[in-house]
Amino acid sequence: MSEHGDTDLATTESGPVPVLAVVGRPNVGKSTLVNRILGRREAVVEDVPGVTRDRVPYDAMWNGRRFTVVDTGGWEHDAKGLQAQVAGQAEVAITLADAVLFVVDATVGPTDTDEAVVRVLRRAGKPVVLVANKVDDAKTEADAAALWSLGLGEPYAVSALHGRGSGDLLDAVLEALPETPAENFDEEAGPRRVALLGRPNVGKSSLLNQVAGEQRVVVDSVAGTTRDPVDELVELGGKTWKFVDTAGIRRRARQSSGTDYYATLRTQSALDRAEVAVVLIDASEQLSEQDTRIISMVVESGRALVIAYNKWDLLDEERRFYLEREIERDLVQVPWAPRVNVSARTGRHMDKLVPAIETALESWDSRVPTGRLNSFLGELVSAHPHPIRGGKQPRILFATQADTRPPRFVLFASGFLEAGYRRFVERRLREEFGFLGTPIEISVRVREKRGRG
Repeated sequence: MSEHGDTDLATTESGPVPVLAVVGRPNVGKSTLVNRILGRREAVVEDVPGVTRDRVPYDAMWNGRRFTVVDTGGWEHDAKGLQAQVAGQAEVAITLADAVLFVVDATVGPTDTDEAVVRVLRRAGKPVVLVANKVDDAKTEADAAALWSLGLGEPYAVSALHGRGSGDLLDAVLEALPETPAENFDEEAGPRRVALLGRPNVGKSSLLNQVAGEQRVVVDSVAGTTRDPVDELVELGGKTWKFVDTAGIRRRARQSSGTDYYATLRTQSALDRAEVAVVLIDASEQLSEQDTRIISMVVESGRALVIAYNKWDLLDEERRFYLEREIERDLVQVPWAPRVNVSARTGRHMDKLVPAIETALESWDSRVPTGRLNSFLGELVSAHPHPIRGGKQPRILFATQADTRPPRFVLFASGFLEAGYRRFVERRLREEFGFLGTPIEISVRVREKRGRG
C-alpha cells in the first residue's frame, strides 16, 4: 500500500516527522495493519495475542508525505504485571504522538477494553482515526457501523489482511497528521543545515549558545533538558547557518522509556533533514558505546560528519594521551571525519568549527569526473590487482560516480570484489580525491558473461 517506491525517505520532507501511534486491544490486527501501511512485512505478526510488547517505530509514506508509524502492544483492561507495562507503553505512545490510529475488531464489536481506550484517548485530546478491522467482505460492513457507538466518529472499514479500504484510511490519517513542508537540499534555497548530536549533557545546548553569541537554548546540568529539536539561524564565519539542537540520545530506542524514546525519534528526524552533523563528544570522559552509535547513525544516514571534542579545557596531558588511544581503537571506522577540539563553556577554538563544517559539506557535494576516476582506478588495479580466488582474478572494468550527497560510486567488475578490496579502493579514493568529512558509498556490479540469459 505504500506509494514511496524507491523514494529516499530521508530527503522527502522537513520538520519533525509526524508520529502516528497504532493502538488497540490484543489480536485486533495492529501489526498486520502496520505492515499494510508500510507496504512491506516488518512488524512481527502471529495469530497469538501479545506478540508486540514495545513501541516499535517504522518510516512510512503515503501520497508523498512521510510519517513515523509506532506499533504498540495490545491494551488489556485492568491489566497486571507485564500486560500493565504493555498498556503503559501504549499510553505513552498516545500522549506523545501527533495522531492515533485506534484499531477495533469489527467482527467482535466494541468491548469494555475498547471503551477504556476511548476514555484515555479523550483525555489525551489527540486526533483519532477509528479503524474497524477484519471487514473482509461486504457482508461484514454492517459490523463496522456498530462502532459508531464508541463516539469517535466514522469507523473506517478495512481488511488489514487483504488491503480492503486501506487507501481511504490512509487519506484520513494524512488529514489527522500535521503538515510538514517539502524538503529541498538546494544550497541557494536557504542556509545549510547543521544537526548537533551527542549523548545527554555533553554540551550541545552550550555549544549552540556559544556559536550564537547569546543564550538561545535552556542549559541545565541535569541530563536530558532538551526534548525536541530547536532550530536556530546563526551568523557564523560570514554566513547564516541553521543549527538544530537535538535531545541527547541515551539508550537504544526500543529500550528507552517515555519522552526519551520520542527524543530519539526526533533526533533521527533532525539528522534526516540536516546536511551535516556535528557530533559532540565529552573529551573529559571515556568514549562510550553511545558516542560510537551516534556516529554510526550519521554514517548510515549518509550525512557529512564533523566530530567536536568538547570540554577540551578540562584535559590534562595524561587524559589527552588516553583519548588518542581511545580514538584509534573506537573510531577506526571514521578516520576521515574532521576533528575539532573545543570548549563550549569558554569558547575556545570555536573559530575552527565553521571551516571543518565547510570542508565536510564541500566533500559531501563533490563529484569526480568519470575520465579522471577511471584513469586513477586503471593505475590502481595495475599496481594492486585483486587477489586470485578459485583460479579467477576479478578486475574493475569501469567506474562512475552515480551521485553526490554523499558521493556514491558504482564499480563495474568482471567478478565479485571482496569486502577487503572494496575497503582498499575506498581508502585510495580518499587519498587521491579527499572526501574529508563525508561517507562515501561503493557498490559493485558484476558484468554478466555473454550468452547468459
